Amino acid sequence: MDAERIRRLEQIDRDHVWHPFTQMKGWMDEKPLIIERADGNWLIDVEGKRYLDGVSSLWVTVHGHRVPEIDTAVSEQLGRVAHSTLLGLASVPSIELAERLVRIAPPGLTRVFYSDSGSTAVEVALKIAYQFWQQQLGGSRKKRFVCFENAYHGDTLGSVSVGGIDLFHQVYRPLLFETLRVPSPYCYRCPLGKSYPSCETACLEPLERMLAEQADEVVAVVIEPQVQGAAGMLIQPAGFLKRVRELCDRFGVLLIADEVATGFGRTGTLFACDREGVVPDLMCVAKGITGGYLPLAATLTTERVFGGFLAEFRDKRTFFHGHTYTGNPSRARRRSPTSTCSSAPVWWARSTARPSSSPRPSRRSPSTRTSARSASAA
Repeated sequence: MDAERIRRLEQIDRDHVWHPFTQMKGWMDEKPLIIERADGNWLIDVEGKRYLDGVSSLWVTVHGHRVPEIDTAVSEQLGRVAHSTLLGLASVPSIELAERLVRIAPPGLTRVFYSDSGSTAVEVALKIAYQFWQQQLGGSRKKRFVCFENAYHGDTLGSVSVGGIDLFHQVYRPLLFETLRVPSPYCYRCPLGKSYPSCETACLEPLERMLAEQADEVVAVVIEPQVQGAAGMLIQPAGFLKRVRELCDRFGVLLIADEVATGFGRTGTLFACDREGVVPDLMCVAKGITGGYLPLAATLTTERVFGGFLAEFRDKRTFFHGHTYTGNPSRARRRSPTSTCSSAPVWWARSTARPSSSPRPSRRSPSTRTSARSASAA
């Protein structure tokens, strides 16, 4: 690219583009790094310099850039239809993707609601869980969510409400709904001064006490399974997630697993919940679901939860929620190549057989510069 066009692009960026999670005063004082194209695991800027995409463009390009099978699938779908609504219609890609997701998800998650991003997937889960209880008990007292300190579930108001990173969220507190908060596990710097496994996961005791005292007010526990990513990669001790599931079952609250960052192989199994054989009541997925090609998200849930919304229209149990691009065919079309492309990791074989190293969940009915800059922004 010629020098004059590069200078013009740099100036337009300074004049008009507001970058996410970025202090723009400092940004505008620097020369912006402008990416023009990509190849495999590498990003290439307008001057032809190559950068290892060390954060997978914020944890989404699970197969790399410009994967031939995915490129072909996108092109083929655009040759059929770019977009049609799911409000009153269905589409071939959204149907086939739902079948695929149900096949690979923890067994018992059989219903799929599409949205656009991780934040919206969490919003959908929160609203479904809340409405489920209101309809299940005809005006339930269950109106509060339990969430963990240091949590990050996105940047829309509902997802921020269940988040726990004050640097990102404190200014918006007056706009948010009230939640119940419990400490998150932090074995590396345990606030209790204990060591795993002799501690016997004492960090779960606040959650157990809270549910014992206030379960009749609790809609659901919201958790990032296995690891809190945005908090600094805080790893949960073995057995923690399974114990959370058991507590939810014991006290009759739902479990929402935010697998937006951990899903599609990020923790070694296809979903982080698989590592401990846990089946949540609602599971949120996004990021790697399309291999980083187009924004898509989904919220999966059980027949029990889905059944709580079935009624005659006059009963007003409909889930009145949706997005213009819900289930967009061009986005959903990545279903086939994402699971079969030559660069896909072996864990995709789980679509037909679960790896022997992963315990099979039981069905439950619960009572370089680019990398550094992106990482610092996140």
